Amino acid sequence: MCRHLAYLGPARTLHDLLIAPEHGLYRQSWAPRRQRHGTVNADGFGVGWYAPGDPVPARYRRDRPIWGDPNLLDLARVVRSGAVLAAVRSGTEGMGFAEAAAAPFASDTWLFSHNGAVPGWPGSLHRLAAALPPEYLVGLEAPTDSALLWAYARFRLASGVPLPVALAETAAAVDVQGARLNLLATDGTTIAATVRGDTLSWRRASPAGVLVASEPTDDEPGWHHVPDNSLLVATSDAVTIEELAVEVA
Repeated sequence: MCRHLAYLGPARTLHDLLIAPEHGLYRQSWAPRRQRHGTVNADGFGVGWYAPGDPVPARYRRDRPIWGDPNLLDLARVVRSGAVLAAVRSGTEGMGFAEAAAAPFASDTWLFSHNGAVPGWPGSLHRLAAALPPEYLVGLEAPTDSALLWAYARFRLASGVPLPVALAETAAAVDVQGARLNLLATDGTTIAATVRGDTLSWRRASPAGVLVASEPTDDEPGWHHVPDNSLLVATSDAVTIEELAVEVA
């Protein structure tokens, strides 16, 4: 399992979003409070952010624990953004522990993270893989279930469906018993997230900002738990939650 977070709103430093909160993503790497599977998230981390006027996000990823990277503190102190997606990773045996396996994954204007696991990988996802054109398979960034799920989501995005629909269809396309599919993505203006098998919360970060996270980053009031089997869609000024479809129509 992993922990992840996305933010939209007025520009804030990465330090303010990830490190400063008492129970922020930085601390969740070794002391998560609501994680249902695994106890630490020390198998890599990553953060993606959007600079003003540039729709293509930048990324910083490493294959080590977030607390073990001295460069992050300097980076987090000076980088400011109004759209951020970050994750800390708890790797699954057999799926590799290289930097390329750490979220966020990226393509064009999108960032993506997967908090969960698909039992029986890779054989259990053969039907999903068979639905993809060959170029999506040979272009997988890492030999992981998360990378394949992102390839399927990108395939749906390329067909013209909106980001929330692409995530919902990706979750629905996985017909594996016990699959945990908390997917999180953004294009810099919208956050979309599925909840299936682990926790997700959101809160208003400011009058014009929203924070979506695997678990609350502090104990302040205003956090809302997202029910299991849900699809969340958030912009800087609105949040909607609906039931997640069981299968693709």
